[in-house]
Parts: sequence; structure tokens; C-alpha cells
Amino acid sequence: MSSVKQKRLEGIIRKNISDIIQFEVKDADVGFVTITDVEVSNDHSYAKIYCTFLGKNPRAQAGLKALNRAKGFIRSQLSQRLSIRRTPELTFVIDETEEHGRHIDEIIRQIHKDDEPEEIIEEEETEE
Repeated sequence: MSSVKQKRLEGIIRKNISDIIQFEVKDADVGFVTITDVEVSNDHSYAKIYCTFLGKNPRAQAGLKALNRAKGFIRSQLSQRLSIRRTPELTFVIDETEEHGRHIDEIIRQIHKDDEPEEIIEEEETEE
């Protein structure tokens, strides 16, 4: 379970990394990226950065590779902005939660779509 201090640090890291990527990373392959979440280990040695990319999967993979190429630069910029003893090692991963959410929504829509004709047929039978 994360403490309040750790959650605050995760939020600060998320904001700073977003700013660094938006304003200082010059790699065009990064594209339009959103940092959705940050998980910092208990000893603050490692940070897993969850991100989403605008576009299809090949676009996201190219953006992820570009971020991993730039992670040394991003970490050095982050260390200048943070007042903590040790800047965590960064690992960028694609956030799959939005995709999973869309898939679940589609399943729910399909279930409701399959249920509708049966309800209409049952209503017509009860009226006769």
C-alpha cells in the first residue's frame, strides 16, 4: 500500500515527465503521448511510467521506442527538477487500461443488443 508521500511523489513525477516530453524531448517519433500513471517502488529506485499514444498500435510502439531511447535525457531533466536524494530509474510501458475498458464496454453493448429482441418478442406475446 502506498503512502500519501509516495502518491504525492508519483503525481509530481507524472507532471514533470509530461512537461519534459512535451517541451524538451525533440524526437518526432514520440508523437502525441499522455502520461496516465506513475508507480514508484517503495525505495524510490524505480518508476514505471504508464503512457498512451494517439494513433494505432504501430504508432504506439514507435512512440514507446522513442521514449525508451530518450529516458536517460528525461531522467536527467527530472533530477534537476526534483529535490529528492535519488532520481528513480524510468521504465515506460503502454497503458492498456483504456483499451480494456473499451473492450468491456463493447461486450456490455453486445449483451444488451442481444437481449433487446427477446424483450420485444415477449412484450408482443403478452399483449395478445
